Amino acid sequence: MSPVPPKDEIRAEVEEEVADLGDPETSSPLPTGALASQAALPLEDPLARRGASGEIWHLAWPVILSQVLASLVSLVDIAMVGRLSREAVAAVGYVTQYLWLTQSIFFAIGIACVAMMSRAIGAGQVVRARHAHAASLLVAFAIATLVTAAVLIFPGPLLRLLKADPDVVALAIPYMRLTLGSTLLLSVAIVIESALRADRDTRTPMQIALVATVIKTALNGVLIFGLLGFPRLELVGAGLATVAAQIVAITLLGIATRRRWGSPARLGLGDFRASRPLLREVVRISMPAVAERLVMNGAMMAYFIFIGTYGTAALAAYTIGIRVLSFSWIPGVGFSTASSTLVGQALGANDPEGAQRAGWRAVQLALVVSIVLGAVFAAGRIPLAKLFTSDPGVIAELGPFMLVLALAQPLMGLHFTLGGALRGAGDTMTPLMAATLGNWALRVPLAFVCATVLETPVIWLWCALVFDHLARAVWMLWAFQRGHWKQRLGA
Repeated sequence: MSPVPPKDEIRAEVEEEVADLGDPETSSPLPTGALASQAALPLEDPLARRGASGEIWHLAWPVILSQVLASLVSLVDIAMVGRLSREAVAAVGYVTQYLWLTQSIFFAIGIACVAMMSRAIGAGQVVRARHAHAASLLVAFAIATLVTAAVLIFPGPLLRLLKADPDVVALAIPYMRLTLGSTLLLSVAIVIESALRADRDTRTPMQIALVATVIKTALNGVLIFGLLGFPRLELVGAGLATVAAQIVAITLLGIATRRRWGSPARLGLGDFRASRPLLREVVRISMPAVAERLVMNGAMMAYFIFIGTYGTAALAAYTIGIRVLSFSWIPGVGFSTASSTLVGQALGANDPEGAQRAGWRAVQLALVVSIVLGAVFAAGRIPLAKLFTSDPGVIAELGPFMLVLALAQPLMGLHFTLGGALRGAGDTMTPLMAATLGNWALRVPLAFVCATVLETPVIWLWCALVFDHLARAVWMLWAFQRGHWKQRLGA
């Protein structure tokens, strides 16, 4: 147990925090990417401390490892479900569309949580940081409650909106109720993890993710296939394993925060009561990020519907291929976080040129890594496909899809990283416009024409992805080079 500070120190700290709390209704939040808002902290120049590349790697590797663990869980799911049937894989694919949509909303709220908490911590206002944490939890929990109610009451209609076949709907409903019905747990876990990152603790979420990955993997094998005397539950077993892993994760996160005396991640009931004035601010900061994610997820759902016109083999190939290749674009997510942090810190130090140098350096590293990983996955696409399915029809569709997506890796690494840099500067509109252009001006219309007008082979549908990511990369490059985001320095 951590030692408790003397009462006079606690009283002095709280009195100073309350005096500095300010009026949350008149504050001017700066929306940023995850961790970027730590720019408000009075730190020495991070680039001078480690050098640009060293600091970028220092910030990127915990995020990369955490994302690897998350992708590993998803990959284990699909590898085991792939041994059941292509209909089971397609069922997971349909449910995943809604799961990505809800997760996107919670991640956007997490961005707001980090932005508000980090700014408050940097100003020495720990009480305000706790209230921002509590407000973020309340907003996320309210949205999760609505999602859970919709999934429990209307799972069939939601799946039929995506044009799922009746046999697939029957398989997907119990799995959907378990995985999306547990979003109450997921929403809380994402916000608590964001609070820990705002408090400069990235190792605890990473360690908890490792524990949850082990539990999920072990329970998957036991419950899906009926090992160790347990009944064979197939997709229901995968859903139960997800719920169990989430319960363990949120329990460990709760224990971790309770042990952090004086941390803004540690909340009491009074923090929730006092957080009401900050609820609107959480929503306001979250909205641009939510809009961007809704644009992308809506496009992915439409794209998924067009893939469905080619049959369950194409759906299964898309579902497996996305998970396999997710490992190759994970570094882009890590470099996005690193560029957000460094750009935000440099602008906070009135060094816009240093901010631009940090952004370009992160882009260079992201391109090198994504090119290498894309080449590896392209060369090994057929052996990788055979690891995750034994269905010859799915393997035949999966090879070309993985090749096309591997070719798009450098473009994804580029726009991921520049998107993080722009969010670090407070520019959330450019990533939103880029996502709208790439998805709704190119990906979805091209998929519609290929699938319903020209009735081309499915490979042309895969190629629509490349045009999407190319458009986003070009838009981000133009915006970052143009430099208008530097004007947000005084915002």
